[in-house]
Amino acid sequence: VQLVESGGGMVQPGGSLRLSCAASGFTFTRYDMSWVRQAPGKGPEWISFINSGGGATYYADSIKGRFTIARDNAKNMLYLQLSSLKAEDTALYYCARAMPKVGKLTMSHLDDYDYWGQGTQVTVSS
Repeated sequence: VQLVESGGGMVQPGGSLRLSCAASGFTFTRYDMSWVRQAPGKGPEWISFINSGGGATYYADSIKGRFTIARDNAKNMLYLQLSSLKAEDTALYYCARAMPKVGKLTMSHLDDYDYWGQGTQVTVSS
């Protein structure tokens, strides 16, 4: 199993970025996925979830209305569109594969994710 994030960078407040996560080594279409971020000096924070078919998405309150999760199962790709970025969005962003037991009540439980990428850095600064 391999998850490789890309697309991070430095952006000004109010700007946008699109993060990508390339998945390989498993049947991508069978797994729900999430994005998780870790800001400097803080613990990891779950921010968004998408089910295996892409028809159900969920967001943490901290990013709701500004970020959009999506996936392309034909390409084994997961995406996160970041908009209206704020300084507090500065973090290392990871994609993570959900274990089969993850559901609506547990999608934010980071112990329920079995594979993670190496992360891509997003820095929001003027």
